[in-house]
Amino acid sequence: MKINKLVVIVAILALLGCKSSLFAQSKATANTSDAGKNERQYCMDVLTRIADPVLNALSRNELKKQMPVEAKDVARASTSTHLEAFGRLLSGMAPWLELGADNTTEGKLRKKYIDLSVACIRNAVDPKSADFLNFNKGSQPLVDAAFFAQALLRAPTQLWARLDKETQANVLNALKSSRVITPGYSNWLLFSATVEAALLKFEGTGDRMRIDYAIKQHLAWYKGDGIYGDGPEFHFDYYNSFVIQPMLLEVMETIVNADRRDSDKKLYDILLKRSQRYAAIQERLISPEATFPPVGRSLAYRFGALQLLSKIAFMHALPPEVKPAQVRAALYAVIKRQVEAPGTFDKNGWLQIGFYGHQPGIGESYISTGSLYLCSEAFIILGLPETDSFWQGEDLPWTQKKIWSGEDVPTDHSISQ
Repeated sequence: MKINKLVVIVAILALLGCKSSLFAQSKATANTSDAGKNERQYCMDVLTRIADPVLNALSRNELKKQMPVEAKDVARASTSTHLEAFGRLLSGMAPWLELGADNTTEGKLRKKYIDLSVACIRNAVDPKSADFLNFNKGSQPLVDAAFFAQALLRAPTQLWARLDKETQANVLNALKSSRVITPGYSNWLLFSATVEAALLKFEGTGDRMRIDYAIKQHLAWYKGDGIYGDGPEFHFDYYNSFVIQPMLLEVMETIVNADRRDSDKKLYDILLKRSQRYAAIQERLISPEATFPPVGRSLAYRFGALQLLSKIAFMHALPPEVKPAQVRAALYAVIKRQVEAPGTFDKNGWLQIGFYGHQPGIGESYISTGSLYLCSEAFIILGLPETDSFWQGEDLPWTQKKIWSGEDVPTDHSISQ
């Protein structure tokens, strides 16, 4: 009888163990199947956390009053850092805002930030406003006039179209005022071109010479295998992603839509092929631990260095060997690793200079608090709605994660054009 009881007890425990194992498996499956949903929510939480101090202050005409200025030369930075913060933040947020408001929880959240952004634009370009921003004094404002213009190009319905006529006129005047700044013989040509592309789209008066010159020079500076020089020389940094390739694509897209010429469309297709290659390279740079090489200048832009990878995923234009779920997982992991480093934010929620946490030494002479908001460019993927296939299904390991776990992967190839 004792043996029979023991057998029964063992059997029951085994059954319970089996059920527990099945439950754990089921729970794990549920968690992985919700990966995209959870990662999207995390990215929205981070983006709005980054955005809140800037948008709340500027919407109340208190950005200059509230925003700290961390820089090597605070006096110099103080003339331009506020437009840097707003223009760069809005550029990265714009694709998400362009989804518009709806009755979902996320749609209501977007409405809040669309309304805030519209109020901020109104204050930023109103000459009578306490927070009227500098678009033309010194050289730096050209850079951030371009990021501001890029935001409008990315969200013409939810940003530009929601502005009242007076504010639209003020926006156009602010952008035109940046023409007094001569761009450097480098990626800066694309800042002028992006401003002119916005003027072309919204007023029909863009200076085509500034646009054409920027495009032609970058074609001449192409080094091969999806990489452009920053000017005549090659620089080992992330400016192909910070500026060059996203702005080249968006300026060229504006030209294609304006002129409808076959030759422009063919050139756009060449530029896109190069961008797809560079996006594939960026994905391969992400380590199994969700880090990427800290090489080149402007590292204080953090995960903004992966803008082009995010943009190509947003465009549904990833090369076949790079799956959306591996890009989603990689971007999420990098963002999480960097944003959660102690010291990323100050006690009031403003970003601080650094690549991983607070590292003032990483900031070049042109880096200030406002500069750091270029990190928002990694969130372009949020412009894909939550129902998009990008956000569905389980995470997939990104390339380095596969390789360093011993998985067999196809060879990597350069492109010839």
